[in-house]
Amino acid sequence: MELITGATGYVGGRLLERLLAENRPVRALARDPSRLAPRAGVEVLGGDIISGRGMREALEGCATAYYLVHSMEAPTGPDDGGFSDRDRRAAESFADAARAAGVERVVYLGGIAPTDAEPSAHIASRIEVEQILLDAAPAATALRASVLIGSRSSSFRMLVRLVERLRVLPMPAWRRNRTQPIAERDAVEFLARTPGIEAAAGRSLDIAGPDVLSYGEMIERIAESMGVARLPIGLGFSLIPPASAVVSALTDQPLDLVRPLMQSLEHELLPRDALEAPEMYGIRALPFDRAVERALAEWERTEELAAR
Repeated sequence: MELITGATGYVGGRLLERLLAENRPVRALARDPSRLAPRAGVEVLGGDIISGRGMREALEGCATAYYLVHSMEAPTGPDDGGFSDRDRRAAESFADAARAAGVERVVYLGGIAPTDAEPSAHIASRIEVEQILLDAAPAATALRASVLIGSRSSSFRMLVRLVERLRVLPMPAWRRNRTQPIAERDAVEFLARTPGIEAAAGRSLDIAGPDVLSYGEMIERIAESMGVARLPIGLGFSLIPPASAVVSALTDQPLDLVRPLMQSLEHELLPRDALEAPEMYGIRALPFDRAVERALAEWERTEELAAR
């Protein structure tokens, strides 16, 4: 039995479909079980990771547990330390329960860290969670990814909405910073294969697509894939706080999500070793342009894109 926490989320939902396609029995944990429709091969349980409610039952009999929980909400009160505090408490609660249940493999998806600077609060929180989980289970695997290219990826949707709604694209100073985005399909495939990859046990691995791109190049190539002409205007500054508010309004994304994502753009996010994980897993990742085309096609099956 394999447990997916965060099964109602974007990546968790895609991983659920991937495991079912292989006829792997799945247990899904959700704070609100009603959000998951009954499915053959899926056992749905209610629970809360921070409080520990339902964790013992969820982990019982599971050889693998996927930890796909990440909080980006604003503080809810004076006793709430924000997303990093919630993430730490959730990871510690999960780690204690997994250790007590004797779970063999914990699999986590986090974020690539900058190699030339201190990580943003968003990335630092993910690294902290990674270490908590690696310490809890000797055979745990942490996968780190940069921008996921998929129709429901928050980062990708933010970029697409900017291209869609702005004829002139202000390009802040971070436009020159590079990263190595990965197709959603490939990130989910890495997750699904991890329990069977012994060499990945006890490791933190970076996963990425084959293309190294600056954020400016990513935006320009998304515009090209959408078939629209946009005028890029290079700026010599970033101004993350006011820019975050503008981007939030333009993209219909919550400010508490946009601000930490944009803070992560201030530095290059490149994998420590771009070839190690693909060679270990036998995965040939999609090129950026192909990943964008797939994501846009899926987007348009359920939602209109005005710029296409």
